[in-house]
Amino acid sequence: MNTTMVVRANIPPGRSVRIRVPESVPLGLATITLVITPEQKDAIEPGGTAVELARSPLFGLWADRTDIADSVAYARELRAQAERRSDD
Repeated sequence: MNTTMVVRANIPPGRSVRIRVPESVPLGLATITLVITPEQKDAIEPGGTAVELARSPLFGLWADRTDIADSVAYARELRAQAERRSDD
């Protein structure tokens, strides 16, 4: 059983952070992997409006692709591949 947790924490000068795991995590030996991602100022600013998104050069990025019949299924498969890679 894998449990994914996202914990937002302030790193103090002593660089020590305590994390309480959920009750659903079984007792005993476990491997805990930490990925520390410093917050970026741009990342916490609110996103744009739907109109701004529609004007983005990324909007319709796959529209002219003839090799992608179902963009929803294609995106789902890309996400599944990325999740499998992160398990390595």
